Formats: sequence, C-alpha cells, structure tokens
Amino acid sequence: MTARPDPRPGTVRAVSAPLIFEPIGVVHSPFTEKASAPRQATANAAANVEGTIELFPGRSFEHALEDVETWGRIWVVFVFDRAEGWRPKVLPPRSTKRRGVFATRSPHRPNPIGLSAVRLIGVDGLTLRIRDVDILDGSPVLDLKPYVPYADAFPDAGSGWLETVADPIAPTAVLWSEEARAQTEWLTGRGVDLLHPVESALSLGPAPSAYRRIRRVSPKSEELELAVKDWRVRFRAVEKGILVTSVHTGYRPRELALGDSPPIGVARAFVAAFGVQRR
Repeated sequence: MTARPDPRPGTVRAVSAPLIFEPIGVVHSPFTEKASAPRQATANAAANVEGTIELFPGRSFEHALEDVETWGRIWVVFVFDRAEGWRPKVLPPRSTKRRGVFATRSPHRPNPIGLSAVRLIGVDGLTLRIRDVDILDGSPVLDLKPYVPYADAFPDAGSGWLETVADPIAPTAVLWSEEARAQTEWLTGRGVDLLHPVESALSLGPAPSAYRRIRRVSPKSEELELAVKDWRVRFRAVEKGILVTSVHTGYRPRELALGDSPPIGVARAFVAAFGVQRR
C-alpha cells in the first residue's frame, strides 16, 4: 500500500493500488553501457551526439506529435531501467562527500525516473531525431514535453552544493599519449570502444572514485587507473588536464591462458600486440 498526501497538514491518505505507467516508446542511442553514458545532456561527451526516440504504433501518437517539430528542445521523461535499487545518499562525481540523493541527478532513486532536455532535429512519422543525447540505448520513454525557455530556464538560480566545487561546469581536458592512442585505436578496430567512455569519465576530473571505478595504482603513486568493463586505463593529472598513458587488460594471466570467450580472445591478441597485460 502506498500513501498520497492529504490536503490537511500533517496527514496522509492511503492509496490501495500502486501507480502504473506504460512506456510510450524507446530511446535509441550510441550508449549501450552505464559507464559510457554522459552525466548530463549538456556535458562535453553528449554534445552533438545523435539518437532517436521511437514511439510505439497503434496508440494515436502520430496525432500527439503534431506541432512538436516547432520546438528547438524537448524534455524526455524516461526510466533508468538498468539502475539497481536506490540509495538515500550517493557520491556524485564532483563531490568529495556523500549527498542526499534528492540533491543529485543519480539514477539510483526511489522511482528511477530520468529527465533530459535534448535538441530536436526532426520528426519522421513516429520517430524523433534528437541531439545532445545522454540516455542509454533502449531506455523506456514515459513522456515528451516541450522545453519552454521563458518558463524552464532560470539562469540566476543557485547551484546548491556545486557552488562549493571548483569549476563544476567546464570539463577536464583528456589527452592521450602516443602509446595509449595506438592501443585504443587497435581496440576500436576490433569492436571495443574505449575512447568515448574514458573521455566521458575522466572529463569529470581525476579524483579517485568508487562510483566511477577510479583508484590510485598505489598509495604513493601519482598514477591512477580507470576500470572500463574488461579493460584498465592508466592516467595521471598534468598541467593541461589528464594524460592517458596506457591501456591494460583486466584479465589475469591464468584467465588469458585458459579462457575461450571472444572478449578474452581480443585481450589475448592485445597482449601479443603490445606486450602489456594486467599489472
């Protein structure tokens, strides 16, 4: 049983049934893993990234879409369908302390509902072409609303705890050594995209974070390591930003020797090509 606020102060009114929402469509985007998705639609990694929203047929949505193309941006209300459970306090990427989840944009919420303002490029039947996408591929869509600048933008509004964080908007520059660039391009040619998830994660800064799977290589080392699925990316802070120095497989030597899955095959070939494996 759930509860609904009662008009009288200090009281609640019981509701016998939960609220049920039925998705109206689905998002198609290049981001298939949680680690690769940008944190905001205006983030550097999301800028100009294109995707689509496909609405389901047979529900008169073609009529509901009339005049939508006149708007430059739309709000997409969607479901964080890959978020597992919720946490009252979370550690945001730019915070050094845990914050109440309602003071963050974390996907781990009591009701895993997301909200994103994307650029609308065009409407083709039941398909909306969008840009500045920060939503995972396959995310269910609950609703679409126009972004109304005079009603939705408040430039003078406070930025909460982000006002105490140095430079919370500008992304950190991510640079690549020749070795790391060559290793990443080699992996791209074999279907492993590290470039986008690495730049998305490191553009938020180099601080160690369990949330972003960043740890210091050793207590006294200046080198840090980012885990992206089966790969480990070494980097260090430099004057102009962050320098990615090398890429390593996350598999142990025994796993590489005995495993026969396609990902292990790629990792084994990577070690043969570059002579580096898990340290």
